[in-house]
Amino acid sequence: MKKYLFLFALTMGSTVYSQELTPPGLEFVCELKVTTDETRVVGKTAHGERRIIPITGGTFEGPKLKGTVLSGGADYQFVNPEKTRTEIEAIYSVETDDGVLIHIRNEGVVFRTPQVMKKLEEGNPPDWDQIYFRAAPKFEAPLDSPYNWMNNAIFVCKGVPMKGYVSIQVWQVL
Repeated sequence: MKKYLFLFALTMGSTVYSQELTPPGLEFVCELKVTTDETRVVGKTAHGERRIIPITGGTFEGPKLKGTVLSGGADYQFVNPEKTRTEIEAIYSVETDDGVLIHIRNEGVVFRTPQVMKKLEEGNPPDWDQIYFRAAPKFEAPLDSPYNWMNNAIFVCKGVPMKGYVSIQVWQVL
């Protein structure tokens, strides 16, 4: 009897895992074009090399919102000793075209393979298709605003440095 119960339990367990899993979808939210000032290097700390990149402004636009990136924020980074991985935490605010302020905290990672690092050290321009620059922004919008929906969603983004700004391409996880 115990043998049959074990086989039944094993069969039921495999049925659960054999079901088709459906990944969540993504919906494009906006592209932020963030301008920055020169990188400030704090130096080596207990966690790694600390860098601060001041955010000076920019714009953003998407199907549901549009506006400006406010100056005064910064991207706080920790670079590992080999400099192939950087932890990022950008904290800043935006103002929509209809006057609503939204606070953003964006945490993520930039990873470069040893092959990419070698090319960079040789003075070659970076190929951003080969560099992993991903993050998970959290938006804090006023509850009584048309952007309250941002408080109750998960977002992911891809960063791509461009000439004169950093493109932050944001999607909502559905």
